Amino acid sequence: MSIISQIHKTPSLKKEEVKKAWFVVDAEGKTLGRLCSVVAARLRGKHKTNFTPNQDCGDNIIIINAAKVQVTGRKKDQKMYHHHSLHPGGLTSIAFKDLIKENPTRIVKEGVKGMLPKTKLGDVMLTNLRVFADANHNLSAQKPVKLEL
Repeated sequence: MSIISQIHKTPSLKKEEVKKAWFVVDAEGKTLGRLCSVVAARLRGKHKTNFTPNQDCGDNIIIINAAKVQVTGRKKDQKMYHHHSLHPGGLTSIAFKDLIKENPTRIVKEGVKGMLPKTKLGDVMLTNLRVFADANHNLSAQKPVKLEL
């Protein structure tokens, strides 16, 4: 074994070594896709120098004002969200403009979920995301830091 291979070791985190921080993101006036891509990278932990792809090493994110998120172009009228009940004829579709009034947290959560890995680890990473429709949240005990995008 050479000296160079002893000095340059790639860090591989274990579950106990992960340090998670809390961040709060204000979605008011932000574009949906750009917001979701930054949040997904933070949840995954790709911004950290000791990023390990097979561990949940990302941070905890709180998104507030999800009802005030923006989309560009004609997506407000044309973008559809689909859900299937797994029964024949069980497809339900709802437009963006109706869903933003009914359940704005679903819009942001589905956007972030689509940008995370489609594995069990991706499901665990999604549990580190909390989305609130307005500016009030019940996680002030965690002392979240405001994250500017």
